[in-house]
Formats: sequence, structure tokens, C-alpha cells
Amino acid sequence: MKKIILSLVALLAMTSAKADEGMWTLYNLPQAVYEKMVEEGFELPYSALYEGDNAIMKACVNFSGYCSGVVVSPDGLVFTNHHCGFESIRSHSTVEHDYMLNGFISNSYEEELPNEHMFVSFMVTQKDITDDIMAQGFDKMDERQQSLFLDSLENAMLKQVKAEDPTLRLEIKPFYEGNRYFATTYRDFKDVRLVFAIPKSMGKFGGETDNWMWPRQTCDFSVFRIYADPKTNGPAEYSKDNVPYHPEHWAPVSMEGYKEGDFSMTIGYPGSTSRYLSSYGIREMRDAQNTPRAQVRGVKQEVMLRHMRADEAVRIKYDSKYAQSSNYWKNSIGMNKCIDSIGIIQQKQQFEEKLQRWQQQTGFLKDKLDFKKMEEYYGQRLDAMRTFYNWIETFSRTSEFNTRAMQQARGMELIGPAENPKKQYIVFQDNSDEWDEALDKEVMVALLKNYRQQVPASALPEFYKTIDQKFDGKYEKFVNQLYKKSALMKSGKKIYINRKKYKKDLGLNYGLDLIASLADIRETLMQHYSDIEEQERYLCAAKIRMEEDLPHYSDANFTMRLSYGQVGGFELAGQPSGYYTTAESIVEKMKKADQNFEYFAEPVMHELLSAKDFQPYTDKTTGKMQLCFLTNNDITGGNSGSPMFDGKGRLIGLAFDGNWDSLSSDINFDSRLARCIGVDIRYVVFMMDRWGHADRLLREIGVK
Repeated sequence: MKKIILSLVALLAMTSAKADEGMWTLYNLPQAVYEKMVEEGFELPYSALYEGDNAIMKACVNFSGYCSGVVVSPDGLVFTNHHCGFESIRSHSTVEHDYMLNGFISNSYEEELPNEHMFVSFMVTQKDITDDIMAQGFDKMDERQQSLFLDSLENAMLKQVKAEDPTLRLEIKPFYEGNRYFATTYRDFKDVRLVFAIPKSMGKFGGETDNWMWPRQTCDFSVFRIYADPKTNGPAEYSKDNVPYHPEHWAPVSMEGYKEGDFSMTIGYPGSTSRYLSSYGIREMRDAQNTPRAQVRGVKQEVMLRHMRADEAVRIKYDSKYAQSSNYWKNSIGMNKCIDSIGIIQQKQQFEEKLQRWQQQTGFLKDKLDFKKMEEYYGQRLDAMRTFYNWIETFSRTSEFNTRAMQQARGMELIGPAENPKKQYIVFQDNSDEWDEALDKEVMVALLKNYRQQVPASALPEFYKTIDQKFDGKYEKFVNQLYKKSALMKSGKKIYINRKKYKKDLGLNYGLDLIASLADIRETLMQHYSDIEEQERYLCAAKIRMEEDLPHYSDANFTMRLSYGQVGGFELAGQPSGYYTTAESIVEKMKKADQNFEYFAEPVMHELLSAKDFQPYTDKTTGKMQLCFLTNNDITGGNSGSPMFDGKGRLIGLAFDGNWDSLSSDINFDSRLARCIGVDIRYVVFMMDRWGHADRLLREIGVK
């Protein structure tokens, strides 16, 4: 294994670059890639990306562990997507002050709203530590030993980093399917406040109708600010005494726009791709992951949407939850469609046949990479994987009861004397402002029924017998009893789980049955987990060796990546997509709100976007007010909110979506169809100006 990894290091350094495809790490960006970027229109020196005092990467942030963002002012102002700030906006909303419906504008620092559990992370450094790991015999260890070794090494490196700077955090992650390991250092800021948000009608314009679609007109942005310790300008827990953070570098906002063929670059935190995955892995993804995810979420979302549309208070509670669920519901449907229509499994099989012939000729990884074994391992866990995803989508965070039941079953922190277990208890805090009982109960009933229809009888938790025997098979009666009688739903009540009375609690036993059933499923899944991981790692190594004259970047793993390409559309069935949308196009959709509620917009939005003169926001080339645009930058989930830069390193947009025709790009990048959809920064500024009248913020980002 050591020789394989070290040879990969050499090969990867020698690769040439190809535009469009690629999620490149910045600290070791190949010179050939940089030269290709310059050839396509990048005008800054190599050092301007990662190493220089004003390196662009210093303005790019991991936004709260699930999105990306960009610092745009000397006072720590951050732009990200509206859907990335969605939960913050929702959590501050009430029926009386509905920021989801009406938007939010702060007119001073004092009015900016703090957010519990929100943070932004700046990447400080990154380095390849593969050689160091291998020198300590890593390749001779079994899986458990490797895991323990990496944990120990990460702790040791973290301790060393914190001794130099206590505000830093370090993590070690595998790259190239575990063939290499990088250590990355971050600085986390935990005081992040909401500054500006437009109404949901615009920030989520088009809803699920337009999600993953082109053309788009969604003004998908929100504005936050990083706050810091007033003495050190460093990270600090929330305090009213904290002050706006002064960053090392921030991205200048450009009002010059772009034209077709112009250079475009994104820097952000793509979450996960699987482009080295085998044909067997793709089949499992299609049949055992995407299919159950889409099916179960469809059942759940039908109930949610009906309740949300009937009650404004319920809508506020569930807006964010529904958006999170529906996003990858539609993604799963679209990805499976692309897998079949493009024939990706067949393409992978053809490539693997080619790889096997090459392996036979060269002897590379002989007796290690074995496609027959890989097929056998995947085949043996397919049904268990399908059941696992049905379980996750049915029971994990789908209702307040399920959440509480699993929290206690997994072992919540006990309160009370350790020497007297009968006096120890758990307590669930009152969070009734976050969920609705009627909606939750109906979702739970629907999903319990559906789960029985989707999995083998042997995979059903024990409580299904209780439903049949004590509740005559009536799910509604069972769920009503759980909510009415179980101690789990008595917020603020002490639950002495070690006492006889509570051991008979229907809800406590429900949770224990759930965890037991999950353990059984996982036992089957884990039988060949290590074998499959090993084969996939060998497959990646063989692909890179066989294609040593081609570029190879690691799959996304929510670390900072750069992608580059050009502004431009695509062609499908002979029809050009166009590469931007205009104000006229959103007004046309707004007029169809009586046919589709997701095209509703307030009268003021109709008025603003029907203006005869949009100066100074009109594009100089097209003469139009441009809303959203396309590039062939390589993105995936997690890139939401990623800054889109021009060749001078200026901000021209925020990435927020991909297009329906390339939803399989996580496993197979198709340069003909894969496109990144971004909101034009001029559209962002237009809304801040004409709707929000946010003069103080416009001055702060240097826009006149």
C-alpha cells in the first residue's frame, strides 16, 4: 500500500489540467492548472489564490458546516445563500414578526440578530501528511488500528497547533478514497449575526417547481456578520460586547458583470462526490439509496405541505425542515433519471473492463483489486442498504416523538446521583415552538404504514407486533397513545428511566425497539463494509495509475476546493439554454402565481422588477437587468453560497444550484451539460438597494 500511495503522489503532481471539471485543493494547486486558468482569463498571480497576504481563499468561508460563504467588507460582512440562512431567518420569525414572509433589515449593529449554534470557519493551512503516516507503518495496520492511529495523530497535532494559537482547530481527512491524507487547520468564529434577508418569495422564488432547474430567477442570498473579541479581533462566544470582525482579506464586489466565455471561478466547500465509485456502487446508490430517499420523503412532504399551507404558525415552524427534505428528494429523483438516461452504469462497466485488461497486462494491484469480489460484496449488502435508507428516512428526525425516543434509547445524559440509579432521570425541555403535534402525528402515521410496505417483515421493529396485537393494526390509535401517554412527551417532567414504572412506558420501549432494529440492519451492512472500502480504494489507485497522463483531483469531502471555467449555457436536444435570465422573465412567472403558488411575489416585487430603468444595474452588453447566470464551474451540495469570481478576483455572483440535466455529476461529470447556477451580484445589490434601502451596507461593501 505504501508504494501505491507514494507513486500516486508523484503521478498527481505530473498531471496536466483540463478546464471545467475539477474540485482542486488550493495549497497544492498544480502549476499546469494555474497556467490553464491564466490561459482562460485569470489575471492574478499564483500567490493570490492561497499564499499571499491578500489571498482570495482568506475571504472564503465554511458557513455553519453545511454551506459556503464569502466575506465582502472590512467589517466582517458575509454573503451566502438565502437557503443557507433559512433556519436563522425562520428561528427569529414569529406570526407577529415574520421575517420569512416579510424579510429582515437591520439598520445598525445593535439590530443584528445573534444565532445559536451558527459559525463560520476560515481555512488557515492545509498539507499532505501521507508520507508521515506511512513512515509510522500505517499500511501494516488493520482498519481499527488505523482509525485509532488517526484519532491519536489528530489529537497530537491539534494540541501542537493550539499551543501556538488557541483559536485554531485541526482535522485530518482522507483524500483519493483513502489513498492520501491531508491535515487542515481552521479558525472558527461562533458569533455570527443575521444582518439582511429578503422575503422568502424572492429568496426561494420558484420553490420546488424551479429547484435544480434552468432558467432560474431566484434571488438566493442572505447577509450575516462575523463578530469578534474586541481585544484580539479573534473568535469569541456570543457577547453583547463583541465587535464586528476585521478580516485579513475580503472580496471586492464587481458591478461590471460578465459576458459569455468570460473566466469564472468558484471557491467553496463542496460536500461529497463519488466520481471514483464503481459501477456496483452506483447501482447501490440508485436502487438502495436514492430510490427509498425519494419515495419516503415524498410521503412525508405531502403531509407537511398540506398542514403548512393551512396554518401560518405551522408554516413558520416547518419551512426550513420542508426545504431541507425536499432539496435532496428532488435531487435523488433527478440523479436516478440521469443515471438511466445517460447509461452511467454501463459506461462504468465498460471502463472497468478496460481497467481489468490493463491490470492483466501490467500486474498492478494483482491479487488485490478484484472486481468479482467487489460485485459479490455489494450484492450481499444491497437489501440491507435499501432497508437502512428506508429506516433512516422513516425514523430519523421525522417527528418530535421519534427524535425524543431515539435520544433516550441511545443514552441521554442522566441527572442525579450516580450511586443511586433509581434517582437518576432525564428531562426534555419545552420546545413546543419548534413543532406541531397534528402535523407530527400524521407524518408519523403515514411513515409507519409506508415502512411496513417497503421493507421485509423480518426488518420490522418489535413495536409493529404491538400495533397489530394491542391496537388492532390501527396506526392512528398507536401514535395517539404515544403522544398522549408516554412520559417522553411531558416536557419538563423528570423521567426516572431506571424505575419499574417507566420501564413499561410505551414510548421508551418504542425507542429501544427502533435502536435494536437499526443495530440488526447495521450488523449486516458492516459485514463487508471494510472489504468494499478496500476495493474502492484500490480501484481509485488503479484508475489514477492507468490514466497517469490525465488530471485527477480528489472527490469532494467538505474541504475548500477551487473550480474554474467559463460563463456560458448548454445545448439540449438542439435547443440553446441561454446563459442568463432577465427581469422580464421573473415578471412573467409572477403573473402565473394563481396557477402555481411558488411563483407568488408581493406587489412591491412586481413593481421593482417591472421598472423601465434599472440603472446602474443594467448589463452594459445586453442592456438587460440580469438575475441569474450559468457557468461550467464544477460544484455540488455544500457549494451553496460559494463566491463566483471573475478573472480579476472580483465577486460577480453566488453559486446556489445545479441544473436538472446534470444531476448525476456527483458521480459522472458531463462537461456538455453540467452547469452551476449563480445569482448575479448586481441582482443582490439591486434588492439591497431598491427593496431594502440598505445604504449603510452598500457603503460598507464599497458599492455606490
